[in-house]
Amino acid sequence: MKTIRCAIYTRKSSDEGLEQSFNSLDAQREACAAYILSQASEGWTELPDVYDDGGLSGGTLERPALRRLLADVAAGRIDTIVVYKVDRLTRSLFDFAKLVETFDRAGTSFVSVTQSFNTTTSMGRLTLNMLLSFAQFEREVTAERIRDKITASKARGMWMGGIPPLGYAPNGRSLSIVEEHAAVIRDLFARHLRLRSVPRLEAELQAERITVPRRTTLSGRPIGGGQFTRGQLYQILKNVIYTGRIAHRGVIHPGQHAAIIDEATFDAARTLLSGNIRGERTRTRAANPSLLAGRIVDTAGEPLLATHAVKGKVRHRYYTSQALRRGESGMRLPAREIEGLVLEHLADFLADPLALAATAGFDLTFDGMAGFHDRCASLGGALADRRSPVLKQLLMRVEVASHEVMLHLDASVLTSLLEATRAPDAPATISLTCAARLTRSGRALRLVQTNDVVSATRPDRSLVGLLVQARRWWAVLRTGEINTTELAKREGVTPSYLTRVVRLAFLAPAVTDAIIAGRQRLGVTVGRLTLGEPFPADWQAQKALLLPAATDRMRQALRS
Repeated sequence: MKTIRCAIYTRKSSDEGLEQSFNSLDAQREACAAYILSQASEGWTELPDVYDDGGLSGGTLERPALRRLLADVAAGRIDTIVVYKVDRLTRSLFDFAKLVETFDRAGTSFVSVTQSFNTTTSMGRLTLNMLLSFAQFEREVTAERIRDKITASKARGMWMGGIPPLGYAPNGRSLSIVEEHAAVIRDLFARHLRLRSVPRLEAELQAERITVPRRTTLSGRPIGGGQFTRGQLYQILKNVIYTGRIAHRGVIHPGQHAAIIDEATFDAARTLLSGNIRGERTRTRAANPSLLAGRIVDTAGEPLLATHAVKGKVRHRYYTSQALRRGESGMRLPAREIEGLVLEHLADFLADPLALAATAGFDLTFDGMAGFHDRCASLGGALADRRSPVLKQLLMRVEVASHEVMLHLDASVLTSLLEATRAPDAPATISLTCAARLTRSGRALRLVQTNDVVSATRPDRSLVGLLVQARRWWAVLRTGEINTTELAKREGVTPSYLTRVVRLAFLAPAVTDAIIAGRQRLGVTVGRLTLGEPFPADWQAQKALLLPAATDRMRQALRS
């Protein structure tokens, strides 16, 4: 009979009662040992090593006994881990997934004594999933009640905790003014109204060596002391709390605290901020607003200005380097392509909530996972609406280089939008990279992703029109009532040109769909299809020749 080596893991969140001769850890270990003894006929044997974590939270894996346990699992010294309850092992969904993956990789199972399941069996896995689902439901209900309580409290103007804005100190469920710091806030607003520019305000503060006042949080952590950054200044000048009001989910409520800035001054500052985005169309009914105006820069950090050109009745938008206006070399990017790439990359980022949370440093638990998924989906839907203000709140900067595009997101805004909690050491800025290269087409540069597809470009109207013409001419020829020479004479074209166009009616459906959607390979034009070498009749060969190259992820999907 094979011997199954069993390790007992116990944990207690607080230190209370651990000094007793028989405490909670002992009770857990005794129950686990009795369970192992009941399985002695199956070869189960208790290992002598003790894995006890007393006074440690289950929200982290950084526990001494657990680290020793995982090291022994990796070394192959443990076959089964026995716990009193699943939450003794961890309370975090992320950490639980990591642990199960680690156990599976090492061929180790774990058993919960009081919940009667074993992860090595299908029934055990089913029971585990059901248990976690009910636990998650219960926690989500609790979380909804907490959110409703916060919403109701903020509607009454109450301060619900956190680090108060500069100029205030917490005072129960309200805020009290710290006059020394409030004077700094009033001075910042006055300077901004005088200078009419945040960059100039930042430069003046640095020149006069004016720094952020030092403060200490309720937990004793010191903050402040450095220079005012541009992001901090924007946050201060946009923070409605300085007018004695509180904002929650887009709704502004009268607050219970006193105002530092009067509403007239605040409104004047906000008007300046909204009017300083160069090149942006501010009309609310603008059909095609420049989404990245004021946020897109080149590799040197120089801003690209939103411009446009009108050809006939069509308005073409671009993001243009200032150098071009001076007659120097620079960028002229089609706005639709770069905006489409940014929106597509953000949609992909939000479509994988687990990866997003890991990148942003969010702390997620069982109870919040389903709600977090829903909020990611909701935010992705909001970003799809080009008139939604969410993108401008979230996106700090877009850097366009020759072979990649970098997106820099405001982590605090993302945390607020997703109603998440960040770890203390989480980054303040989230940077995403999209591999794409710049290819010149006339005066403008085109943005091409690594699989040779132009980003979110408009369909080539001439090319689409040629496909329609090919189908129309073929429909006439297939009746047999007229030949190519007669049809060419009737249409006013040469027979050879008509023949070259008609063959487009026999393109592979995938190629036709790509051309209509504007997703064909770069360089597939009217001239290439009508004047170039004849393309092969085989549809697979056509797709290889005329469609973008498959990405690595697509190839892997095809192989699987």
